[in-house]
Amino acid sequence: MSQYTTGEIAKLCGVTVRTVQYYDTRGILIPSALSEGGRRLYSEEDLRQMKLICFLRELGLPIDSIGQLLAEEDPGSVISLLLSQQEEALRGEISEREKQLQKLEALKAGLRSVSELSVESIGDVAYTMKNGNKLKKIHLIMLLTGIPVGILQWVSIILWILKGIWWPFLIWAAVAIPYAVWISSWYFRKVEYLCPQCHTIFRPTFKEVFWARHTPATRKLTCSACGHHGFCVEVAAGSEKTDG
Repeated sequence: MSQYTTGEIAKLCGVTVRTVQYYDTRGILIPSALSEGGRRLYSEEDLRQMKLICFLRELGLPIDSIGQLLAEEDPGSVISLLLSQQEEALRGEISEREKQLQKLEALKAGLRSVSELSVESIGDVAYTMKNGNKLKKIHLIMLLTGIPVGILQWVSIILWILKGIWWPFLIWAAVAIPYAVWISSWYFRKVEYLCPQCHTIFRPTFKEVFWARHTPATRKLTCSACGHHGFCVEVAAGSEKTDG
């Protein structure tokens, strides 16, 4: 029967000698014999067990779990459960990594629009990313509440054009005007603006917001803190911005 030294079994399994010695000290792979000089000697069965340990380690199983598995009288009944648990853990890690990757890509995309890179500008982009979900909810509420008004508008217009029935249009106007006033006022209370110059969050007057030029994410405003006039980033109100 073949016997292998620590160095030989390490080479056959593609690990370091220190790794083999570590498994011995943990009681996971104890050598079958010792030479007259006290050197560890491993059998064919030890080699097969070492290869199994290496395989399980490649799957990410922790040493303690592998030790418990090998100590079982019937390891086959346990390994399926351990692999299922490890699969769930790995899927969780993958999901977390994907979220981190998405945040990284969003940060890189946000920094492309920054003319002068600084700690403050990176902090602004990071803040708007973190704040984005709250702002999306605000936009979703506006969309959902506006759908019935929009449907009423098109129905009234179609009836007027095709049937000559004009009074539904008056009903729409009676609903749409108060709705527009209410939703504009509500939206104004729910958002604030981030100045790209002094990195301060401020709230302009309703009149300035209403008449300002804007994009889907910015409005051209005058910062109440530094007086900068330019496009400021829209953020959800109520969230504190930490420096840097």
